[in-house]
Amino acid sequence: MTGQQLNALQGKRILITGGAGFIGSNLCEVLLDNNIKVVCLDNFSTGKRINIAPFFNNSNFELIEGDIRNLDDCHKACVDVNYVLHQAALGSVPRSINDPITTNDVNVSGFLNMLVASRDAGVKRFIYAASSSTYGDHEALPKVEDTIGKPLSPYAITKYVNELYADIFYSTYKLDTIGLRYFNVFGKRQDPNGAYAAVIPKFVQQFVDHESPIINGDGSYSRDFTYIDNVVQMNINALTIDNSKALNTVYNVAYGERTTLIELATLLKKYLSKFDEDIKDIEIKHRDNRIGDIPHSLASIDKAKQLLNYNPKYDISSGLKEAVNWYWENLK
Repeated sequence: MTGQQLNALQGKRILITGGAGFIGSNLCEVLLDNNIKVVCLDNFSTGKRINIAPFFNNSNFELIEGDIRNLDDCHKACVDVNYVLHQAALGSVPRSINDPITTNDVNVSGFLNMLVASRDAGVKRFIYAASSSTYGDHEALPKVEDTIGKPLSPYAITKYVNELYADIFYSTYKLDTIGLRYFNVFGKRQDPNGAYAAVIPKFVQQFVDHESPIINGDGSYSRDFTYIDNVVQMNINALTIDNSKALNTVYNVAYGERTTLIELATLLKKYLSKFDEDIKDIEIKHRDNRIGDIPHSLASIDKAKQLLNYNPKYDISSGLKEAVNWYWENLK
């Protein structure tokens, strides 16, 4: 992500759906810090006003409180918009298993509404949050974009359907799209609370509260954990790339290394112990594996490097240090 890229967006109007969420608010921040006009569409079902509160006095920021399941809201949000960063979704495999209907309504019907509204408004490019869950039961590592397996959850199905719809909207309506398959994103503003909290903020909160984090399984399952700044870089690259060969396809967004859950918990304990020495003595506990979880995830990022000039700056260690510093200041 360079100054030249951000300069190319000057005078443009960018819609971020789910802009009050974890990833969306980080995207808002970077664009606004570079004097770029941002429209945030959010219904605050999972997003939080505190995430975007610092932007309310920024003349380049506009908040539209609305729902992507409502086509009128989508049309309203797309007025005079040049680019869309579509982050709004209901995440979490367990949530989708417990309530597949709502997950489908938001992730499929809402996604289709946003495509239609973007098409109708003449949006130049539609960048959307895809998911590594699309790889399903395909066991080969690393994961390569053109080879996927059978989905293992309702959530995974919805994210795959998004890719199919995006492809159709290019072939039928010439709406340029780029799908970004996120791999276990973490960082500042990721919510540690709630039944469907992601593993890193949840473990951090438990350590800070002197509680034992609980790992599903023996801790050998592994993930390609991806720090938020890498994800922001990828979104900016997708917005600004001037290469038709890079459009209308999907990319892995990851670091390209995998970390086991036990390694993750051990690193978090180490970094948090610098703030509170008692944390180093907290026991890590285990329970049965969770339905719908894949054992291992590792991304090939070769395609993103070649076509989108992706160059992730943060590995798991440097990313966790940044995240822990932020959480320590904000969770106490």
